[in-house]
Amino acid sequence: MRSVGLDLGARHIAYCEVRAGQVVDRAAVTRLEELASRLGKGTAPACVAFEAAREAWHVHDVLTQWGHQPKIVDTTRLKTIGVGQHKRKNDAIDAEHIAIAVDQGRIPEAHVLSPERRELRKQLSIRQALVETRSQYVVTIRGLARAEGVALPSCSTHNFLDRLQATELDEKLRLLIAPLVAVLEAVEQHLAHVDDELEQLAKTDSWIRLCATVPGVGLIVAATFLSVIDDPKRFKSAHAVSAYLGLVPSESTTGGPSKRRLGSITKQGNPHARAMLVQAAWSILRASPADNPLRMWGARIAKRRGSPIAAVAIARRLAGVLWAMCRDGTFYSPADQANASSTGVRQRIRDDAAHAAALELAAKKIRRRTKRRPIPEVASM
Repeated sequence: MRSVGLDLGARHIAYCEVRAGQVVDRAAVTRLEELASRLGKGTAPACVAFEAAREAWHVHDVLTQWGHQPKIVDTTRLKTIGVGQHKRKNDAIDAEHIAIAVDQGRIPEAHVLSPERRELRKQLSIRQALVETRSQYVVTIRGLARAEGVALPSCSTHNFLDRLQATELDEKLRLLIAPLVAVLEAVEQHLAHVDDELEQLAKTDSWIRLCATVPGVGLIVAATFLSVIDDPKRFKSAHAVSAYLGLVPSESTTGGPSKRRLGSITKQGNPHARAMLVQAAWSILRASPADNPLRMWGARIAKRRGSPIAAVAIARRLAGVLWAMCRDGTFYSPADQANASSTGVRQRIRDDAAHAAALELAAKKIRRRTKRRPIPEVASM
């Protein structure tokens, strides 16, 4: 099987084929279809690797139809195959490094989403763009009103238009913000349409309905989580899911395990999915029932380390809970979460006790050494 590397650019595609470590063919085209003579139907089978760019899924599907074996390269591990190490941004060199990695069998592959999850992610991307547009217009309208000495009442963005219409404004200000209000009304209509489509999609997706049973997790959070995770069976543990979403602490073990230091979360993976889980965590921490085990567990963390850290901790646990529910096909169980939380508390108590005992032992050793140490004589004047 031939070894081919592609560098997908916005304006052109760099092609490189390697055999036994040597470059045997190069090309630069503007469209994938121009590579039909090299990769089209009827050509010799090839293993073709390329970065996980915007058009990666389309290229993956076309190459599969042409009879080849496409591999999408994990962008977080590109440097391991030499891409970017030459300190020159050159598409031809990048394609060559990818082709050599294919030839040597060391391509770090990224997960290819199923067609259903791709469509879900497209709908969620449209919704995200509409929500961000709505927020931007609301902020702009509020700023224009403040410039005119009018403080609009605080409210959530989805209630803003209703509150704005109920607020008495002078004619000058209403005429000023009228174009923005018109766009905002159109955005709200499109947003409602997208939400209806997502709701219809959720009715046919058992995993979305399953995840939405967790308190604080609605349709959008569940759909966003699944659009990134796709197949829960590809993860070995809840920790692997949290790490994939960038919700685990960064760490440094320079100097050995005894000098292990933990830092802020890695923030690797999909930023929107991570933000949605943190948003759901804040909802649990602030608005869920007081007897919700996740809220009780998070409240204890908030008391010790502050609410922001507690929200991230809840988001991390929430990712594991949602993954386990999809893996096992089970509904959310408050009793299981309460048991898990109590186990964590008991472990922390044991760790604190062990730490206290170690400190006490160290203090005793210091006292014994101090007692045995001779008192130095003071020279007489």
